[in-house]
Amino acid sequence: MLRASMSFAPVPTVPQRPGGGSRALRRMRAIACAGLLATGLAACTTTGLPGMGVAEAPGPAEVPVIPGKVRVGLILPLSAGGNPGAVGVSLKNAAEMAVAEYPGSKVQLLVKDDRGAADGAREGAQQAIAEGAEIILGPLLAPSVSAVGSVTRPANRPVIAFSTDATVATRGVYLLSFMPESDVDRIIEFAASRGKRSIAAMIPNTAYGNVVAAAFQEQASRRGLRVPALERYDRGTIAAAAQRIAALGDQADALFVPDNADGMAAVGPALASAGVRYQLLSTSAWDDPRALSNRALQGGWYAAPDKAGFNAFAARYRARYGQEPTRAASLAYDAVFLVEALYGKMGSAGFTDATLTNPDGIIGTDGLFRFRTDGTNQRGLAVMQVGAGSATIVSPAPRSFGAGSGT
Repeated sequence: MLRASMSFAPVPTVPQRPGGGSRALRRMRAIACAGLLATGLAACTTTGLPGMGVAEAPGPAEVPVIPGKVRVGLILPLSAGGNPGAVGVSLKNAAEMAVAEYPGSKVQLLVKDDRGAADGAREGAQQAIAEGAEIILGPLLAPSVSAVGSVTRPANRPVIAFSTDATVATRGVYLLSFMPESDVDRIIEFAASRGKRSIAAMIPNTAYGNVVAAAFQEQASRRGLRVPALERYDRGTIAAAAQRIAALGDQADALFVPDNADGMAAVGPALASAGVRYQLLSTSAWDDPRALSNRALQGGWYAAPDKAGFNAFAARYRARYGQEPTRAASLAYDAVFLVEALYGKMGSAGFTDATLTNPDGIIGTDGLFRFRTDGTNQRGLAVMQVGAGSATIVSPAPRSFGAGSGT
């Protein structure tokens, strides 16, 4: 995957267990050469994790200089209420775990609590830069990412944030998150490879639905696929939408239904009742035990990261912290390992836009990914088939981006 002129080993994976020693270091060196994770975290809500106090961020004079370390700002909604606070704490834990697991770590984390507010994120970025941060990791929420970008751009500091909202991505502000657009790209590409040429869609009237509907239309057009119908529905119009899909008859050979487990609890039976027998397609919104137990979805295909890497990460996280990581936690882990590797191999030169957007990409905890020049990311995803309460891989996640992959 690497350019021959760089004269480094091919890109292997991010270490999947602690104590990797020289093997882990070799893997992460390769990431440095390369230059280089449907959850909708920009709008989530629940209580934070108990017992996780958040210290007030120190001022510039209070942060000791550690020779040979690169200062890395970590801005997260640690004291925010609801799910953002819980996710923030989990991301912080994972980042600190990555520092602890990296052989000869060169990262000094400057942790800032943005309180789940744009003003807090802006203040955190200003503090981190004043304290010498050369790169910023986080924040989580879309408004906070925009606020941080307004501070980091004039200071020429790159940002690797964790929002799933593509509208806040831009050159210099990169999103390391699970983006719905990658799911759509992968499942439509796979369906086309299996001979599907006319794909209807039945998509919820939600913010997530708006994103995937646009991505679906783009991918269908790009691949020359026919879209005989695109039905949008609310909870009260599911049955009617299913009937209109059924009326298509042989005009379609697949149906794209990107709703979550709660939505599919009503959509699945409605499709079955209407007599819809098309091959069902979806996104990682189906990657939920409740959806996999929905009999109406059996045989359906959906795109999602291969779970093997995350499962290994989660086992180490549980051993270290005595609790389950949130699904997003691995993003902070990979972000820190990436910074460790880039700095260890190239110093601050590893944080340039050209290096971060190297099209070869890297393999992290959740598989292959790369940053695009517009700040969004592309992931190498697996395609899963729903069985009776479980899912099996029908198309493995790629280990490299092919020449035809989108940029």
